Amino acid sequence: MLEEQSKAIRRVDYTAPAFWIDTVDLTFDLDPAKTRVLNKMRMRRNPDVAAQALRLDGEDLNLARVMVNGAGTSFKMDDDQLVLENLPEGNDAFDLEIFTTCNPSKNTQLSGLYVSNDSFFTQCEAEGFRRITYFLDRPDVMASYTVTLRADAKQYPVLLSNGNLMEQGLLEEGRHFAKWTDPHKKNPATCSLWWLANWWHASSALFLAQAKNTCCKFLFAPVIWTKPNTP
Repeated sequence: MLEEQSKAIRRVDYTAPAFWIDTVDLTFDLDPAKTRVLNKMRMRRNPDVAAQALRLDGEDLNLARVMVNGAGTSFKMDDDQLVLENLPEGNDAFDLEIFTTCNPSKNTQLSGLYVSNDSFFTQCEAEGFRRITYFLDRPDVMASYTVTLRADAKQYPVLLSNGNLMEQGLLEEGRHFAKWTDPHKKNPATCSLWWLANWWHASSALFLAQAKNTCCKFLFAPVIWTKPNTP
């Protein structure tokens, strides 16, 4: 069986994006079979590019809702792209809200949001972010990210993402949440998110105990965590 050929992207064909994304507010209700993703973006047109439709990349997503400035809007699908043509004119910022669901347990590509060893992980580089939500999935679109994670507190006691932990607490039905804000703008390929289950809980507690006398409370790096061997 021949593998599908990847589309070549050449530097000489580069064109600037027609839109910029200033802020991204992501809320995840984590479930292995059906994770709900609410994506709220503050966007604006690029004044240096001729006015055109907004085309957002997406793969293996179930689209449930699209709203602009709090109201429903028309859209169409063009292969794997979500196309929005009726957007506010001018250069003023507007709010775009997209609600989707996905099935991390069926994601065997290990790209986007997937489940491994009963834990959630993401791989966003190079084009994995489009498997999490509809987005301008390209390296020249820089934005500030806020991520809120919700999950079963017993099964997933550690909720981890990039940036600073701003808020955490308990929810109904045995769930809990954690809200992270990254102060540094980044493109979607470098927006790494990790959600770790029970096996990492002891390791995180040990790390925090060792770090209590340092100037930082949390220190996370984009490494691959593996499940420790048990005797």
